[in-house]
Amino acid sequence: MPAATSTALPACPCGQADAKGRALSLSQCCGRYLDDWAGCPAPDAEALMRSRYSAFVLGRRDYLLATWHVSQRPAVLMLEPGAKWLGLQVREYKPLDASHAEVEFVARQRDSSGRAVRLHERSRFVKEAGRWYYVDGDV
Repeated sequence: MPAATSTALPACPCGQADAKGRALSLSQCCGRYLDDWAGCPAPDAEALMRSRYSAFVLGRRDYLLATWHVSQRPAVLMLEPGAKWLGLQVREYKPLDASHAEVEFVARQRDSSGRAVRLHERSRFVKEAGRWYYVDGDV
């Protein structure tokens, strides 16, 4: 008898879960923003931050640059080869008004040398022309 094959989709790197605590798949979560930035922008700053984390995990420089506010966007974005992202914890999502928000998060990774790195940041976001953008953050 052949072994059963799993039809489960891969979990979203951002770790978002449904109301029952089940991990959302990439396509149910950040994938829709990553794959259709022009047609399906993130609905709020937390969703944008989560999708940017997923973009780091997946090496999607195009998405990271497109969602970085033009006032702070680097000309070139280098991602560390060999880095392994280990998880994301959103500590606080704080809408400030209709077009400004902050998200505090902790992202963990193992760098290419094997050293554990913990990034704890309070990020600032702005909404312009119906789209949220990452502006900057305090580490």
